[in-house]
Amino acid sequence: MRVTSNSIKTRTIICFAITLICVCILDTILSHNVEDELSTGHRFAHKFNFEQIYCYDNVQLPKPTVGLLYPRASETREVNSLDGVWQLVRSNASDPLQGIREKWFGRSLRSTGREIIKVPVPASYNDLTVDQELRDHVGTVWYERHFFVPSSWNMSGTRTWIRFGSIHYECIAWINGQRAVKHSFGHLPFEVEIGRLVKYGQENRITIMVDNRLRNSTIPQGAVIKESTDNGSVDVQTFTFDFFNYAGIHRSVQLYTTPAKYIKDIELKTQVNKQMGRIDYRLWIGNEQEQDVSRYINVKLLDRDRNVVAHQLNRNYHNGTLLIPNVKPWWPYLMHPEPGYMYTLEFQLMAANGLLLDSYQLPVGIRSLNWDNNSIYINGQPIYLRGFGKHEDSDIRGKGLDNALLTRDFSLLKWVGANAYRTSHYPYSEESMEFADEHGIMIIDECASVNTDLFQPELLQNHMTYLEQLIHRDRNHASVIAWSIANEPRTQKPAAKEYFGKLANYTRSIAQGRPLTAASNAEPTKCMMSAYLDIIGFNRYNSWYHNSGRTDMIINPMFEEALSWRQLHQKPVIVFEYGADTLEGYHTLPTFIWSEEYQTTMLSKHFQAFDKLRKLKWFIGEFVWNFADFKTEQTYTRVGGNKKGVFTRNRQPKYSAYLLRQRYHMLAFMLNNASLPTDLFNYIIDFGL
Repeated sequence: MRVTSNSIKTRTIICFAITLICVCILDTILSHNVEDELSTGHRFAHKFNFEQIYCYDNVQLPKPTVGLLYPRASETREVNSLDGVWQLVRSNASDPLQGIREKWFGRSLRSTGREIIKVPVPASYNDLTVDQELRDHVGTVWYERHFFVPSSWNMSGTRTWIRFGSIHYECIAWINGQRAVKHSFGHLPFEVEIGRLVKYGQENRITIMVDNRLRNSTIPQGAVIKESTDNGSVDVQTFTFDFFNYAGIHRSVQLYTTPAKYIKDIELKTQVNKQMGRIDYRLWIGNEQEQDVSRYINVKLLDRDRNVVAHQLNRNYHNGTLLIPNVKPWWPYLMHPEPGYMYTLEFQLMAANGLLLDSYQLPVGIRSLNWDNNSIYINGQPIYLRGFGKHEDSDIRGKGLDNALLTRDFSLLKWVGANAYRTSHYPYSEESMEFADEHGIMIIDECASVNTDLFQPELLQNHMTYLEQLIHRDRNHASVIAWSIANEPRTQKPAAKEYFGKLANYTRSIAQGRPLTAASNAEPTKCMMSAYLDIIGFNRYNSWYHNSGRTDMIINPMFEEALSWRQLHQKPVIVFEYGADTLEGYHTLPTFIWSEEYQTTMLSKHFQAFDKLRKLKWFIGEFVWNFADFKTEQTYTRVGGNKKGVFTRNRQPKYSAYLLRQRYHMLAFMLNNASLPTDLFNYIIDFGL
């Protein structure tokens, strides 16, 4: 066979064309918004190690959120809770949008002929019954309940709102068959005015469709794929994060009123300079076309005993400054004899004739927050963080708000001597943030970006929007000392560099005076994200995922890696995760992996590494993974979930909790001269006898 140069050129052109077509098809698969193809995109990307580099020039900055103040009753506002028992219908998993087509929202769910399940709100629906299909359901469920709106709310000058603390993941809500609001992103609040939709003094119906499906562009990411079973094909939700994908109405649903002209939003910034405190405030007034110079704002600051300690009348009511002599600063737990001191800040919007138009109160802790390349400072004092990664997770209720559990968790945090935790891996409830304020527990506030991968522009858009909503919600909390933009993203990939550069630059522009951090599990020299952060955080499981069973391979690797992060970035360094799974009641001598003795030994070895690092001054925190055991998806590597907690899932201590308690309280004693608990060490012997 004769081969000519022309035939070689022709074949080369054909091969190039085929390659180009394949790349285009693959790009379409990766970016098309269909569940099956998203899953295929994951598989192709990993199989062929295909890495798309995206252009983010067309990504729009999120529109700033205004509003969403936590509902609080006052002289001018009323609040009614819709928490309680609701009705739930599970959609057919193979036809999740059947209810939309058949307009279930326009009639009672009972009329659909489907099984009605009575469920509590707030709560995840997955573990409430013994139904395996409900636990593992992929797709939509429908909630419904009836409620009354008082006739007294139907008066001129009163506006009626409904506010949802969190619904996971995406939802649409209807009032009396009329669409009220749609929202994406779990773990964050949203609201809508419903005065035009409700019947005052009569019974109303609210219907909510909740969709738990995660995709490549959601926060967090996932993919829905088809799998064959003995009974045919089914949709299966896949994801890489290591916690159960609970779904439902996770936090409170509340009706509330405001006046026609009302205080819509409040932004606070505080400082402490010696004995003088300062609050800079900014107000947004709802339903205001332009500032009315005849109105003014009456500002009062009340101490814990409800005494007025600062007062101001301000005709420039959109912003102002309040000075507080002899201020009692907000301090972290065990850093001061009176930690978590909270004032109450009251704003009253007044008419020219002295008539009260609106009143709103909110708790405020007054403190200064600064950071440099060596540490974070509260009120000018360097802090050392001793804490946990946590989860909102409990038996039966799942991720549903549980104030009894919050009370227990904060009691345990203080018992063990912790002063901080990271909201791994999503924003926690607003109620938990107030608990943290009041107890002096510092918060690394993390968005729900877990194992971020396939860095598409739509994902960046959603990631920015999520962070904007998170920062807006939590900006006024004294306990929040940093924003965490991601946990264990795939930052070794080239596409991560520009993605996180764009994300960090945007987030820093709205950061409300807090540093940016994240938890990386990449090697220091390969991480494309950490250069954009203010605080370096990393996760490393020496003697568990690395060198399993070898507790003699912890101190040096941990020290050397932390040093490497420091040398690369010259920023403060925190270990956000280290730990070992431990079966409660499993004991071995000598220590063996999974035993309570092994977890205790592992912690002790890390303590030695951390003390070596503390001497270098730029190492500022140690966070055990995890506070308590928690549920994960079913896998042969998880016996009843993730067992790395130092407390069990029902909040009882494992053996390691007592060692950790001694560590944390001794650190507070050494660094801040805190008093030691009288029961920190058990009596053993009197050496004087």
